[in-house]
Amino acid sequence: MRHATRTQRLSRSSEQREALLDGLVQNLIVHGQITTTHARAKEAQRLADRLVTLGKEGSIASRRRALRVLQDRALVKRLFTDIAPRFVDLPSGYTRVLRLSVRRGDGAARSLLAFSRLPAIQPAVPEAPKAPPAPKAPRAAPPTPRPMPQRTEEDARKPKGLFGGLRRLWTRKKPG
Repeated sequence: MRHATRTQRLSRSSEQREALLDGLVQNLIVHGQITTTHARAKEAQRLADRLVTLGKEGSIASRRRALRVLQDRALVKRLFTDIAPRFVDLPSGYTRVLRLSVRRGDGAARSLLAFSRLPAIQPAVPEAPKAPPAPKAPRAAPPTPRPMPQRTEEDARKPKGLFGGLRRLWTRKKPG
């Protein structure tokens, strides 16, 4: 019996479920938001919120615990330096799950899992005005077509043999 169990099984073994959730959270950290089924989003939300809490602690032990899930030092660095500082004043609620339309193939409920605070937008630095592009050189004149050889009356009256004019179809040179 499954009394007092807190996680959804997601129709997977424990190893597969753990790998799935790790991958979802890794992509969430890379892209800032992901689209997945609603059940997966709810489970990944729990794990992502725990990782942001570890990022707010900032200790070596919390970095190592985050590395167990993220499996990439660059992602751990991004979590601790870019993402966690956004949520210093929040006690919880680092991610949100927004429902989307159902998936067309099987009707599964889809959701968007995203961080609740967007990264700080840096003011755009005005670019230096670009110099006008240099004038292009005039194009060369298109090649003149070759003149077609004119058939004389002698060639037109000349007998073509048993197969007539079909022979040149078999002996024709292929272009290219």
